[in-house]
Amino acid sequence: MSSQNNAINIYKEFFADLDEDLGSGIRMKITARAINMFHDLWYPQRHLSMCDWMPNNPKQFLTTFNNRPSNPNNQANTEFPEWGNENALYLWDINNPIRPVAYYDTNETVALAKLCPKDENFMAGGLHSGKVCLWNTSELGQPKDMCPLEAAHREVTSALCWVHSKSNTEFYSGSLDGSIKYWDTRDMKMSLQDLLLEPYPKDIQNRADSHGVTVLEFEYTIPVRYVMGSDMGCVFVGNRKAATPSETILSHFQIFAGPIRSIVRNPFFVKNFLLVADWRWRIWSEEIKNCPSTLYFYKRNQLTCGTWSTGRCSLFVIGDESGTLEFWDLLMSHRTPIVTVKFKQSITHVSFHPHGHLLTVSLAGGDVVILLIEDDMRTATAKEKALMAALFEREISRGKLLEQREEEIKLKKRNSKLSEVEELRSGEKPPEHVVKYDHKSPEKFVKYIEEDGELRKAIIEFNESIDYVAYKRSKRVSHIERTIFELEPESEDPVPKSE
Repeated sequence: MSSQNNAINIYKEFFADLDEDLGSGIRMKITARAINMFHDLWYPQRHLSMCDWMPNNPKQFLTTFNNRPSNPNNQANTEFPEWGNENALYLWDINNPIRPVAYYDTNETVALAKLCPKDENFMAGGLHSGKVCLWNTSELGQPKDMCPLEAAHREVTSALCWVHSKSNTEFYSGSLDGSIKYWDTRDMKMSLQDLLLEPYPKDIQNRADSHGVTVLEFEYTIPVRYVMGSDMGCVFVGNRKAATPSETILSHFQIFAGPIRSIVRNPFFVKNFLLVADWRWRIWSEEIKNCPSTLYFYKRNQLTCGTWSTGRCSLFVIGDESGTLEFWDLLMSHRTPIVTVKFKQSITHVSFHPHGHLLTVSLAGGDVVILLIEDDMRTATAKEKALMAALFEREISRGKLLEQREEEIKLKKRNSKLSEVEELRSGEKPPEHVVKYDHKSPEKFVKYIEEDGELRKAIIEFNESIDYVAYKRSKRVSHIERTIFELEPESEDPVPKSE
């Protein structure tokens, strides 16, 4: 009987009608391990500012180096002079860390470069001189076009973002001088539109009031709006279709105390952002006007970068200047990261693969580390997506309730002030007749005081307060330490006698 009960048909598939993700959340394998490392071809290694995945080739990524050595006396050298000059950018294959696939260089120092998401044949770059340039990725070497110096920014080009257009040839550039320029790659002799990032813009703008631009963000599913981050910790929302500066900048929010490092939309919920700046990062939603920040986190070390996962809706990573990379999952914990990876150098940029299984970590020393993400950390079930949607909706509704309560308090204060003014106006009385008393007849003055109860009460309280102060002073004990040069109470000799 026991052998019959323990027997099983090994050729039959049991529980085939159940969902595949039914028990996926019971036990999850949460790890991230390094599978490859890419080094700079120049020595001493240059500062690596960012990495960008190729849109149509998921096996290649671009590295942008910021060639500004801390010691100008150190001359940069390389064993591969055929791979461009000391300002070169490299295109790598994830399976070949020895030699890059292609290189793009220029005669000036490059600050950052961005590939066009809709057409990877075009790549825009920002230079330290304030210029912007354009490379054709199918052609190696120098840029295809570059704006003249008179049309460039006054300071380093610190932000770039491609925007939606029929020809995929338009992009924005921002600089620390506070200016934002709108370019068309077909004619880069002059920008199409100029804007100064002012909190309260007017038709005639003032550069002294503008904030430096650190981040520009654009989502192709929302082609009208774009988001800007400033070096003063403010987030600006812009309108692409506006004609005047006052109409272009729709709103701004003071969220951080330091410059904003990253603004990244959630790929699954595009109205929610990850903001990284100073020592904090926030989950931000543009649906709330006066209270845009919902979730709030902070660290002791200064943060440098952050991004959402492209495979799992609740996962994002944060990098700091101490070299600590943290993986956070909002469905697992709001207090501690689920995975922490430590590097020896400061982290400058992180970027997820479009499929979500790889993560590039850019280090300040010029190295790129590729981390392999486990399957449980790159996928999300339908239930988890519903939980994240409920989480964001709950935070947005909470912010709206706080905003509504704030408006009610302001309205109540305004109504109370108006009612007080009306009472003062309606309760105005004619000036009372002042009665003069003769000093030769004090009996009338004493009689007036006895009849006025409020005056009599005030006089009594004043006398009681005087008596109380005198009583406290009488009980006070003061200790005075006398020096050897002062007279003692019992002695008249100013100098103490030595034994």
